[in-house]
Amino acid sequence: MKRIVVLTKMSVFALFFLLLESCGSYLYSPIEQTKARLGEETKTTLDLKNLPGPKDKIVVAVYKFRDQTGQYKPSETGTSWSTAVTQGATSILLKSLDDSGWFIPIERENVSNLLNERKIIRSSRAQYSTQNGSGTENQQLLPPLLYAGVMLEGGIISYDANVITGGAGLRYFGAGASSQYRQDRVTVYLRAVSTSNGKILKTVYTSKTILSQQLDAGLFQFVRFGRLLEAETGFTYNEPSEIAVTEAIEKAVMSLVIEGISDGLWELEEPRKMAEYPIKEYLKEKEMIPKTDIFGKRIDNRRGALALNIGTTNLLYQGDFPDPLIKSGIELGLTLTPAPHFGAGVNFGLSSLSTKRFYHSKVAYLEMEAIYRLSPYASFSPFLKAGAGVITENRTTRFDFGNPFYGKIHFGGGFEILIKDNTGIFLSADYNYLFNDGMDLVEQGKYNDYYWRGNVGLHYYFGSKVEGKRKFDYNKKSITNF
Repeated sequence: MKRIVVLTKMSVFALFFLLLESCGSYLYSPIEQTKARLGEETKTTLDLKNLPGPKDKIVVAVYKFRDQTGQYKPSETGTSWSTAVTQGATSILLKSLDDSGWFIPIERENVSNLLNERKIIRSSRAQYSTQNGSGTENQQLLPPLLYAGVMLEGGIISYDANVITGGAGLRYFGAGASSQYRQDRVTVYLRAVSTSNGKILKTVYTSKTILSQQLDAGLFQFVRFGRLLEAETGFTYNEPSEIAVTEAIEKAVMSLVIEGISDGLWELEEPRKMAEYPIKEYLKEKEMIPKTDIFGKRIDNRRGALALNIGTTNLLYQGDFPDPLIKSGIELGLTLTPAPHFGAGVNFGLSSLSTKRFYHSKVAYLEMEAIYRLSPYASFSPFLKAGAGVITENRTTRFDFGNPFYGKIHFGGGFEILIKDNTGIFLSADYNYLFNDGMDLVEQGKYNDYYWRGNVGLHYYFGSKVEGKRKFDYNKKSITNF
């Protein structure tokens, strides 16, 4: 009974801490009505508003910026006839154009309503002039409508549901929690068309992910005979698709402005601001686009052909004496990377093999190894390694190499985290098997001596970067007109 009570308390505490983890969502629980509020700004709105000013604003017309996806909202209960994205993308685009400070948007989506209203105004003025006997020749004329030099076309062309899905859960003795997530993706295309000759001046393309998360926790426990404790809680967060579409459109407008500046379609009021934020950040992002996948992860090889390695080497003796100790030392190495996945290295290390009482030996080793990287393009890259080498004792001095050498092989694995393109932190562990049982001067048992090794250190890459299967050379070839 005491065990059940203790486990129940532990379950309640675990549930409590889980609730603390998600308390941010509970603080915004809709337990009462709220007032209407101004529309939210996205993460891109500030960048759009901070664009440097134009030399002359551009009059643009937008007739229709439509949802071209044909997608309906994903539903687990059956068919949903609600569209996956907003049908009012034209209004979002017009506001984004105005926020940028680069365009003068004019009404074209409902231009027939505008023309009808102007007819009503002219008819009313003519009727009023006739009644007053002033004549139509003195009638005040309406100013002409603005015409656009550039027309914007495009739309929301793709909505991909369930691009990534996943989750995790754990339940023990009636208490547990689980989480699920889903990521969708919306894509926007925007193009500028010259109204004088119909030429497409520029086309840009942006995308935005839409995240949905669910977290729930529960407790089902008998606290004593006939007494059942049951509790459950959870929350779900769905990123508003309208906010995601707005951010994608704002990014498209900003891209159109900067690409137009680069192509000489329009000019900055102060050309020196081309090197300032947010244009500078946009150009960096554009440079990285060919080197990343749809999730923003790097897919180019950042490692140089050569690497210097320095780190600690920690040896755990496993031989004929009991009570082994972990002893630390230093290891230096050089690694050659002929291909992103593969590497070959040579290492030299100084350390010790030791037990509590009976055995202590300073050792040095030299080895060669082959490395296979499981994710060579990612910042976090697990790897496997195997190799062979020799080890010897340093009996008189630290650099005494006059003693017998013992052959060995090793295999293991680890991971590397790139903190810069040319610098990585690595952690590895491997098993080292000696071909002889006399390393500790005692030969007994069926098995040879061996030891475990752990390494922590730095890789410094230099030299030319090794290209993988995907090439990133985008030098344009000259085109000859025949």
